[in-house]
Amino acid sequence: MTNLDTFSSDLNVVVIGANGGLGKGFIKAFEEDERVSSIYAFSRNKKDSIEKKVVSSFIDLEDEDSIKKAAQLAGSKATVDLVIVATGVLHRGQSIKPEKSIRQIDPNVMIDVIKVNTVGPILVAKHFLPILTKKRKTVFAALSARVGSISDNRMGGWSSYRSSKAALNMLLKTASIELKFSSPQTIIVSLHPGTVDTRLSEPFKKNVTKKSLFDADFSAVKLINVLNTLNTSDTGRFFAWDGSSIEF
Repeated sequence: MTNLDTFSSDLNVVVIGANGGLGKGFIKAFEEDERVSSIYAFSRNKKDSIEKKVVSSFIDLEDEDSIKKAAQLAGSKATVDLVIVATGVLHRGQSIKPEKSIRQIDPNVMIDVIKVNTVGPILVAKHFLPILTKKRKTVFAALSARVGSISDNRMGGWSSYRSSKAALNMLLKTASIELKFSSPQTIIVSLHPGTVDTRLSEPFKKNVTKKSLFDADFSAVKLINVLNTLNTSDTGRFFAWDGSSIEF
């Protein structure tokens, strides 16, 4: 069960990547929370529809114009209180696979991973941060990964994915500094959801114990509750699903 009591009531929330495993988990949790009045659910597989308090529409993180249009839709009736970017790519068929060493780096693959994991989310921030209300606590959060922590890198490998998430962390930190004066109640954070049983982790979950492999609904609720605990002193930081701070 989610707890959003540090936010105002009648919350307007946005979920980017709504058709993914974690995206669906976030939407389910928000649908069940009485404090949430509207949910804007965006993904590349969403067609325009309205069902109860969920407004679904299209977004492509590799197309800035679609991001701009999504922000215009979400901000057309009211300001927004919470944005969660629940997107990411680690593998894609035979074209994208995590590298085992730097000898396997393909510049085209690296660029594609960075487009989705780094450039896309910060473009979402570019267009969605201006529609967050300035009157109360608001949060912009994007899914990162513990493997994006430079100080925590003890294994090597996964060069494209690691670097894309490390770059995302830097950009979110930069945005948090820039907004401190113009929007002092806005909190911008990176989130590590743990290892979640989704398509992203599918090829690798055989190496994860059952205790460490999370259901998407469980992880989504945990992350929402982490966001509820945050205050303005936490902006620019990186948090895990259990509320612990991760060093960059």
